Amino acid sequence: MQQAVPVRQDDTVVRWVDLPDHRAWLAGALADQLRSGRGFPAAGGGAHYLDDEGRPDLSRPVHTWVTARMAHVYGLGHLAGLPGTRALAAHALAGLRGPLHDAEHGGWYASVGPGDERDTTKAAYAHAFVVFASATGSVAGLPGARDLLDDALEVLDTRFWEDGPGLHLDAVSADWSQVSVYRGVNANMHSVEALLAAADATGDERWRRRAGRIAATVLGWAAGNDWRIPEHFDAEWQPQMEHHRDEPDHPFEPYGATVGHGLEWARLALHVRAALGDEAPAGLLEGAQGLFERAVADGWAADGEDGFVYTTDWEGRPVVRQRMHWVLAEAVGAAAALGAVTGERRYEDWYRTWWDYASEHVVTPQGSWIHELDPQNRPAGTVWPGRPDLYHSVHAVLLQRLPLAPTAPTALAAGLLR
Repeated sequence: MQQAVPVRQDDTVVRWVDLPDHRAWLAGALADQLRSGRGFPAAGGGAHYLDDEGRPDLSRPVHTWVTARMAHVYGLGHLAGLPGTRALAAHALAGLRGPLHDAEHGGWYASVGPGDERDTTKAAYAHAFVVFASATGSVAGLPGARDLLDDALEVLDTRFWEDGPGLHLDAVSADWSQVSVYRGVNANMHSVEALLAAADATGDERWRRRAGRIAATVLGWAAGNDWRIPEHFDAEWQPQMEHHRDEPDHPFEPYGATVGHGLEWARLALHVRAALGDEAPAGLLEGAQGLFERAVADGWAADGEDGFVYTTDWEGRPVVRQRMHWVLAEAVGAAAALGAVTGERRYEDWYRTWWDYASEHVVTPQGSWIHELDPQNRPAGTVWPGRPDLYHSVHAVLLQRLPLAPTAPTALAAGLLR
């Protein structure tokens, strides 16, 4: 079993991200990933779901969330100076301005195709990614991106935001008449990063403050639950701790504690803290550390094999033991962020350990990431077949070369990439 190996025998920490060769390796990994995903464009705009070989899976619809993620990462590629990425980002954005947009009622369908059918559900998760993608596109100067961002922010604000609890509801019918009774943390998590990016792109501080409010609420719930985040709620925002016990490997709403979300929230809390400065909610650093420690203790090699399990029960026992690439990506990002803020060597130890694991099990010779492994670290596809997008893995090789604030698109545009 791989354990975090001390960086040095004294108290001096040499961070890999400070070494030119490691930064060059990360830059090469970013270019490799964006090269591996170039087959995504769908006719008329948008992004196909990709299979294990990076080919479009034409049996699946074109999803808003996949399209927005690809628009975002290829927009980052353009801002980072990688030739050929601008046109791909613009093509994905065209899908959000065209076939995926509901011209009658506003907002975005969950998906369209592969024939003429549409999933007309309006999901906060997908709408958060439309905000994120259009914020990146606005900073990158992509056609129509700023109008798209203004539209997406208005929809997220007027159709999904519940000001009483200070959170976004989850899903609404196509004509906005029927609201799902389910409430969830996942959509709110992605709304935090989207709103931070939107604040940077527009200069409107209310989005940054809203992100801080969401983060403080979720970290408060986690603090009261031994740093395992309650994920699922009813319409009154009462926790539903047994949600999907009979479907524990649900790709978006799994039962129990989702290890990767603890790591992702740890990183996001530090972005919020950096973005808001003196106005940040109290306790974000301590919360990030609590979430990180809990996720690592519960999730890493929890069943005797290297890798992070997908979920645990509320006592920290593994439930779904599949290893998801996105959990590893968020672990790398959280370790890098906490190491940058605290200077503590344990975070650098884990950062190195997880990149070694990724190199051995997850990153292919072509530079793409295997999205799911079984408990023995063999390629699998029971929860996430194929390799639908590059969002988490691109963040894993890019964010540690940028400051925690401003957000990645604005930092890249300002020349802050190391």
